[in-house]
Amino acid sequence: MALDQSFVGRTYPPTAPYEVGREKIREFAEAVGDTNPVYMDTEAAKALGHSDVIAPPTFVFAITFRAAGEVIADPQLGLDYSRVVHGDQKFAYTRPVRAGDRLTVTSTIEAIKSLAGNDIVDIRGEVHDEAGEHVVTAWTKLVARAAAEEA
Repeated sequence: MALDQSFVGRTYPPTAPYEVGREKIREFAEAVGDTNPVYMDTEAAKALGHSDVIAPPTFVFAITFRAAGEVIADPQLGLDYSRVVHGDQKFAYTRPVRAGDRLTVTSTIEAIKSLAGNDIVDIRGEVHDEAGEHVVTAWTKLVARAAAEEA
């Protein structure tokens, strides 16, 4: 069953702050195989003008996808998460994510489409720091595959 188009534009409340830690950044950089010193060495980051280590560009996905979970779990939307695959991801940064940042995410449903029985939901996550300054916008595309009998 197609998702309700009236949900387009719906914005969910901001998440609780997520404090970005140096160790989390280092672990993430190691997990994705990125050995850039600005992700692991405070002095290397400071030499490039940063106040502390910065996170690899895709680090913020963990925070924004957690926030998108509120959209996914909204019973009124009716998205069947057991059929969901991650369709696409993109980011637009105002500044890098830094160790010590306390970030909140506000999620908005940007689009809902139905294609060949698949439901496609585009979610925009606006990430702000503790001062309310914009850090990054993340777009997540989720595809709920059609059930076999619907395809």
